[in-house]
Amino acid sequence: MIPVQGFEGKRVAVLGLGRSGLAAAHALEEGGAEALCWDDSEQGRLRAEGQGLLLHDLTKQGAFENVSALIVSPGIPHLYPAPHPVIALAWAAGVPVDNDIGLFFRSYATNDWNAFDRTPQVIAVTGSNGKSTTSALIHHILQASGRPSQLAGNIGRGVLDIEPAHDGEVIVLELSSYQTELARALTPDVAVWTNLSADHLDRHAGMGGYFNAKRRLFAEGGPERAVIGIDEIEGQFLANQTATAAGEDRVISVSVERKLTSNGWSVFAKKGFLAEWRKGRQVASIDLRGIAGLPGAHNHQNACSAYAACRAVGIGPRQIEAALHTFAGLPHRSQTVAEHCGIRFVNDSKATNVDSAAKALQAFQKVRWICGGLQKEGGLNALLPHLGNVKKAYVIGREAENFARQLSCDTAVCGSMQEAVSQALADAQEGDVVLLAPAAASFDQYDSFEARGDDFVDCVNRVIAE
Repeated sequence: MIPVQGFEGKRVAVLGLGRSGLAAAHALEEGGAEALCWDDSEQGRLRAEGQGLLLHDLTKQGAFENVSALIVSPGIPHLYPAPHPVIALAWAAGVPVDNDIGLFFRSYATNDWNAFDRTPQVIAVTGSNGKSTTSALIHHILQASGRPSQLAGNIGRGVLDIEPAHDGEVIVLELSSYQTELARALTPDVAVWTNLSADHLDRHAGMGGYFNAKRRLFAEGGPERAVIGIDEIEGQFLANQTATAAGEDRVISVSVERKLTSNGWSVFAKKGFLAEWRKGRQVASIDLRGIAGLPGAHNHQNACSAYAACRAVGIGPRQIEAALHTFAGLPHRSQTVAEHCGIRFVNDSKATNVDSAAKALQAFQKVRWICGGLQKEGGLNALLPHLGNVKKAYVIGREAENFARQLSCDTAVCGSMQEAVSQALADAQEGDVVLLAPAAASFDQYDSFEARGDDFVDCVNRVIAE
């Protein structure tokens, strides 16, 4: 655990008692503060009480008397579509609002570091799609290369629940827009921007707010190195704003759409080959085509971003190449779960928006596509140009008929996952890929995208066994 610094002997309120909130409360107390905990749900409050934490009703008048700060969990809205009532009370009382990410960056470095031979570093990864795979891949490369590393944030453990730094360690953080938007301290050594596409627009009041929430990772503290995907205009803008001179190597530009050969530092993938260029010449190349854990152009983008981040902390190209070949991928992200009679079954339940589903569809030929769920704002029009590889779509979800009507390919309305998998297998031929890439949230039928992916895996195993 990382003891929180700066609140010794003070009262600090914690709103939201999920994984990050509970970790924040314990870390505050470990650092000498008094944590005053509250959750809107009785279940959350009981969980906190069971861990010995002090409950304090933050909804009551006067709840913020002698309170030094309010720490808010990521899922709680603090601006759009409307601030949570407790946050409004904190504002009225003049109490600063922060989150566990802000606490981490103010508390991670300690006097113990003076005795280290090599200063610990933090790599923070954000973006719309691929940030989990990119973060896990960076962590995997570091460990395979002999560098101590911990993985935390929006993946793995809460940021305050990790162990204090070791000599030369690299902490890899996956950070969502919910986490970067509110944190008062954001000072990674290396910041990574994968890409940007429409998502969480209600929470950020549109694309501008969404972009600015993620941009704070690069603007608040100023990382020593910035790895920035420039295949969208937002990334191009960010790279230009981050660089201080033409041709400098503070920014490492990443692309999977074009060759980057300027005088700066760049990493790009073209026709399945990753290339690193510096000062106008190629310095390394890796063939990505045979790496089973990283199929498709979207995973090649993840590989480029992870490669660049690891190069920024001193890992050599050959070490990175060896580690890429041993990366198994993450569950629910282009995960091959079975092969049967020449038919491959791929679980990409994390493809919860149109952009990520489009990238999954482009990664495979002859696709039997399982899709549908709680549709997000913007509709499916942006997905239609990417259905060329789809032999047939099998639509699930409570609004399956409406979802199917928006598609321009052959469709079957299935409703349930079991029916979709059964029909897809019955129709499939050798060489086909049965792909779950929903292009929608899971909450109409499942508690999470993980639960949806697990159901897909279970259904595949049952159908194959019949």
